[in-house]
Amino acid sequence: MASGPENDAMMTQTGNQDSSLRFIFDDADIRGEWVRLDEALHSINSAHAYSKSTRILLGQFAIAAVLISNNLKYQGKIVLQARSAGPLNLLMVECTSDGEIRGIARGDIAAVADDPMNLIPEGQLVITIERNGGQRYQGIVPLDDESLARSLDHYFLQSEQLNTRFWLFADGTRAAGIMLQQLPAQIRQDAGEREKQWQEAEILAGTATADELYSLEPAAMLHRLYHEQTVRVFEPQPVVFCCSCSRERSLNALGTLAPSELDEIFEEQGVIDMTCEMCGTPYTFDRNDLSGLAEPPILH
Repeated sequence: MASGPENDAMMTQTGNQDSSLRFIFDDADIRGEWVRLDEALHSINSAHAYSKSTRILLGQFAIAAVLISNNLKYQGKIVLQARSAGPLNLLMVECTSDGEIRGIARGDIAAVADDPMNLIPEGQLVITIERNGGQRYQGIVPLDDESLARSLDHYFLQSEQLNTRFWLFADGTRAAGIMLQQLPAQIRQDAGEREKQWQEAEILAGTATADELYSLEPAAMLHRLYHEQTVRVFEPQPVVFCCSCSRERSLNALGTLAPSELDEIFEEQGVIDMTCEMCGTPYTFDRNDLSGLAEPPILH
C-alpha cells in the first residue's frame, strides 16, 4: 500500500458505514472504487414494505449506482433502472455526484425468490447519465440472468472499450461492492504485461467476501487484497440518502389536474394529502394553498 495523507486518513477511519472511496495502482493502469452502505440503504428500504429479495436487489443497484457515479467529472447524477415483465416491473436507484442517493421498486414488492434476479426476468437495464443543466446520455443493455454485476461488466466493455469488473453484495440490510477498471495505457505499454496485471488484480478482488466488505475498514480490506502491490487510496466520500421531493414540487404536480377534479377531492376530503413514493414524506394542501396556482383561481 502507498503511504501518504490519503492513506493515513483511511487508517484512522472508524465506524463510517456509508462511504465510497477511490484507489489507484501506482504501477499499473488500473483504478478501483469501493462502496459500503448501511443507513442510506435503510432509508431507501423504509418507505415501503419490501420483501428481503426486493431489498437485496435495491442494495445491489444502490451500490452499483454509487460506484458508477464516482466516474462523473461534473455535477450530475447516475440513474439505474431495471424494467421487466416479472414481479417487479420497475426498480430504480439514482445517485448524484455529491453522493446523494435514493431509490424505489414497483410491482409486487412483497414477492420473494431464492435468486432475487428472478424478480426481474428478461429485463432491460437502462443507465442514464444526466449533467446538471446539460446533456443527458442513456444506454440500454439486457439484464444478465446471472447478476446485475455481469450486465454492468458487459455494458462498460462495450461502451468504453475498457476492461471493467463489478462485485456487488447485499443481504437486505447492508450492501457493499468493488469496481475495478483498466485504464488506457500510460504506465505500461506492453499488451501482455497489461493483461497479466489486470488478471492478477481481478482475481484478487474476486477473493473478497461479502462479510469482509461489510465489516472491514477499506484500508484493511485493500491491504488484504493487494499488500504486495502499491495502491494509493484517496479520501473517503460520504454517501447519504436524500430525496429531491418538496412541498413546492408536490404543489406544482397538483397544478396539472383539472379544477373540477381538485374541487371534487376537496368536497370529499377537505384537504389533499400527497405522499412521496421515494421517501414517504407526507404533504397536505388546503384550498388556500392551491388558490395561486393559476389565474383566475382554479378553485371556487
